[in-house]
Amino acid sequence: MSNPESSDTHFFNSFSLVLGILILFAIILFGVARSIGADTQGQAVLLEPVHLKEVQQNITPFAREAIAGKDNSALAVVTAPAAAADVPATGEQAFTKVCSACHSTGVNGAPKIGDHAAWGPRIAQGKETLYKDAINGKGNMPAKGGTTWPDATIRMTVDYMVSLNK
Repeated sequence: MSNPESSDTHFFNSFSLVLGILILFAIILFGVARSIGADTQGQAVLLEPVHLKEVQQNITPFAREAIAGKDNSALAVVTAPAAAADVPATGEQAFTKVCSACHSTGVNGAPKIGDHAAWGPRIAQGKETLYKDAINGKGNMPAKGGTTWPDATIRMTVDYMVSLNK
């Protein structure tokens, strides 16, 4: 009669060897497939229309600024989502549409809505100063928040934002 422990050990060693060989074969097969497809697969992914559209959306700036006397033909291709043709009817709509992107989170040093310590000194300067800064831009904020809205809409939006911070 044979020893059961010896039989189990022999089976385990044989099974481990076969399993190891299969894993090694799979790794080698994966490496060969990657090297064969690396040249064409990368190019196909980079030229895929859905991928190109996502990349373009990620790199599109929030706003653009035209400089007088410069050729801005390259800028004409980039459209700013904030420069929408439809002008909001209320300050709240304008705030929700554009201003909340920075003033709700404090992006680029924008004073957050509800932060009375940040808004207090600004409000103390008077609404005319706030209007001027919003229309002409200040710090990282572009003129009119990057929109082409009329000054009256910007003033209405400033009034709404001030009302949220009193």
